[in-house]
Amino acid sequence: MPKVLDSFALLAWMQNEASAPVVDALLVAAEAGDLRLLVSIVSIGEVYYRLAKAGGGEQAAEFRRDVRRRTFPFTVVPANNARVWQAATIKARHAVAYADAFAVALAQELRAPVITGDPEILALRGDLAVEVEPLSR
Repeated sequence: MPKVLDSFALLAWMQNEASAPVVDALLVAAEAGDLRLLVSIVSIGEVYYRLAKAGGGEQAAEFRRDVRRRTFPFTVVPANNARVWQAATIKARHAVAYADAFAVALAQELRAPVITGDPEILALRGDLAVEVEPLSR
C-alpha cells in the first residue's frame, strides 16, 4: 500500500527534526522498493517556499533541482481537477491549510495513509475519511 508524505514530514526530515528518523526510514524503504511514497506537487511547492522564506534560498533551489532530477525516492503527483475540488472541499470543511488539504485529498483518493506531524491534520484524525500516521516528535 502506498503512503502519502505531507510537507510537514518532508520539512521535518530536511531540517533534521526529532521525527526525521521516521521519515528517513520511510525513504529508505521506498529506495529499496519496499514502499511506494507519494507527495502532492502542492506539498512540494510548500516545502520550496518555506525553505526560501526561511532564508535558505540555496537550499530551496537545491530542493527544486533534486525534485526535478527525481533524486528523492517518492513520486510527485500533479494536482488534477478532481483533486483540486476535493482539496477545496476539505479546506472548506476543516481547519487545515490548503496545501495540507491536497495531501489529504491524495491520500483519500488512493486510500492510503498520510504521514504527518502537522497538528492541524492530527487534530482531525477520524474526521477526514483517511488514515493518519502521526510522526513522533
